[in-house]
Amino acid sequence: MIPRKITESLRKSLGQFPVVSLTGPRQSGKTTLLKNEFPEFTYLSMEDPDVRSFASEDPRLFLSHYGRKTIIDEAQRVPELFSYLQGWVDETGEPGQYIVSGSQNFLLMKTISQSLAGRVAIRHLPPLSYSELKEAGMQPATIGEWVLKGGYPRLYDVHVDPVEYYSSYIQTYIDRDVRLESGVVKVSEFDRFVSLCATRIGNLLNLKSLANDCDINERTAKEWLSVLEQSFIVYLLKPYYRNLGKRIIKTPKLYFSDTGLASALLGLENSEELVANNLFGPLFENAVIAELLKKSAAAGRAPDLYFWRDSNGNEIDLLEIKGAGVKRAIEVKSSTTYNPKSFATMDSLRDELGIDIHQCEVVYSGDTTMETKHGLLRAYKDL
Repeated sequence: MIPRKITESLRKSLGQFPVVSLTGPRQSGKTTLLKNEFPEFTYLSMEDPDVRSFASEDPRLFLSHYGRKTIIDEAQRVPELFSYLQGWVDETGEPGQYIVSGSQNFLLMKTISQSLAGRVAIRHLPPLSYSELKEAGMQPATIGEWVLKGGYPRLYDVHVDPVEYYSSYIQTYIDRDVRLESGVVKVSEFDRFVSLCATRIGNLLNLKSLANDCDINERTAKEWLSVLEQSFIVYLLKPYYRNLGKRIIKTPKLYFSDTGLASALLGLENSEELVANNLFGPLFENAVIAELLKKSAAAGRAPDLYFWRDSNGNEIDLLEIKGAGVKRAIEVKSSTTYNPKSFATMDSLRDELGIDIHQCEVVYSGDTTMETKHGLLRAYKDL
């Protein structure tokens, strides 16, 4: 098993809350992590028909039979259990009683918000980050391979071919879990919608265009996008404004939570071909953003990442916010060589954003990290 950085955050949460919820996309490594890192807990999966039947038919007896220190995996399949779980954990109020896990965030969170509010710490496990692979000595050999494969653990545990893996993943997770369990009935339109989202990576979200291209109305497109976001398939990066209210109403940018799936949806099969393709720039930018999102998830924090775009067309790919100010400004460049002009926009906006050169970074596809007179040039391997 490749060690996961979220383990420390999970243990800390178990010392503070009666219940810890771990969600994430299917095959991101939740079951492996929970079984290996928390052997003191009894593991139960609601995918098992017998266990699921026991839990749904007699929840009180189920909880009494297994007691506390139990992992309930794919818990969203037995939503009626949560009302009983609330009373059970409230008997003692002790921390670390249960871990509930699931791959359907929109179903699990609905149940948790109704029954376990104030009693649960919510954590998310994305696919493997580059830094986790690097520490395990399993990092991809090239930048093209990193972007093309993404971070799903099975690709590294048993060396499955990415083309075969993602073909199966799209049919099972997206078509079965996401589409069916969220009530989507327009199969071909939904599949096309997901694929078209991959073609819009790094672009400002245009729901009207997506809806028109899929022959659906804009309301449906908005609902489907919400499903994809809650299923950890896509991520919407919001624009940064000092007026916090504007962050909500202005147009976000569309990214995928992992570039392996996005590459598969785009029909990319070869890492060398990918690097030469005009899609490499947006996908590399997506990979960098996904890496930072995965780091936030591992620390148990909500990502405080935004992009900057002003009325004059000046744009910065990423702003990492801390408190009321900018902690880091980051530009992402797919070039393997350093160009001082990469810092130009950040140089021109330093006063407006209240930052200095020590807060300016350019992440590029080269191998050398170094300080420059404009800021830090960071190799993608050192994220």
